[in-house]
Amino acid sequence: MIDVCLLGTGGMMPMPFRWLTSLLVRYNGKQILVDCGEGTQITLRKRGFSSNPIDVMLFTHYHADHISGLPGMLLSMANSERTEPVLMVGPRGLERVVNSLRVIAPGLPFQIEFRELSEPEESFTLPGEKDFLIRAFKVQHSVPCYGYAMELSRTGRFQVEKAEALGLEKPLWGRLQKGETIRLEDGRVITPDQVLGETRKGLKLAYVTDTRPCEAIVRAAEGADLMICEGMYGDESKHVDAVQKKHMTFREAAKLAAAAQPEQMWLTHYSPSLLRPEEFMDPVREIFPNAYAGKDGKTTTLRFLED
Repeated sequence: MIDVCLLGTGGMMPMPFRWLTSLLVRYNGKQILVDCGEGTQITLRKRGFSSNPIDVMLFTHYHADHISGLPGMLLSMANSERTEPVLMVGPRGLERVVNSLRVIAPGLPFQIEFRELSEPEESFTLPGEKDFLIRAFKVQHSVPCYGYAMELSRTGRFQVEKAEALGLEKPLWGRLQKGETIRLEDGRVITPDQVLGETRKGLKLAYVTDTRPCEAIVRAAEGADLMICEGMYGDESKHVDAVQKKHMTFREAAKLAAAAQPEQMWLTHYSPSLLRPEEFMDPVREIFPNAYAGKDGKTTTLRFLED
């Protein structure tokens, strides 16, 4: 399963009831932070989460409302006695931007590893978790900006009868279930596919913000369990502003969801002028019924389908 929590849903500037953009994803004891706007630490603590287990930070781009909370977050991680490396991923210039912000957060007890994105699409696995794939895809904003899709694959069901027919002892079963190839004392090599059934449906989360609509978003969110998408403006009269500032309206986000057909969509990254997003949701649900207005602290758990 994958736990998902919107830590901040605001764009441009924080509000008394809404912090700036950030998302927390938790899987198998690891935490992934997507963007780190002002107030990220506050919502993190309100939801009962710690900054210590954050292993990966993904940045969509380097506008202040997406990265201004980073120095404080790094200091909190240092004060929590973290020593393991942290992987940071983002568009070109990431190391320069982060090191500039670290002027007020020097002397960290852990190493930062940087991965700078340059291609239209790039994929990599969550460190130590080969079944958890992260795919970055370029979107259309006023500066280089990426969305992220996270996919957790699921192996086929373990076939006990096949394992027994091969004469495998039970202590070996778990290793095969984890994808390990085993060499037996008699010289035989047993691979996982010899004892596993067909691959089962995994889990998929797509996250995109600060962009105009584009086909890359539809591809990334196709069939996702959850699509989290920017909705800067609820009022369609703001469409001209959305085009000029390279953002989206609620209706434009809904059309992307209707094309991608995720299980559900949450809207996020609201304009400071948008005080009550729910008031604009009826037209959105006419286009894509399973749409929801995100809010700070909104949480869900994505679970595998039962066989």
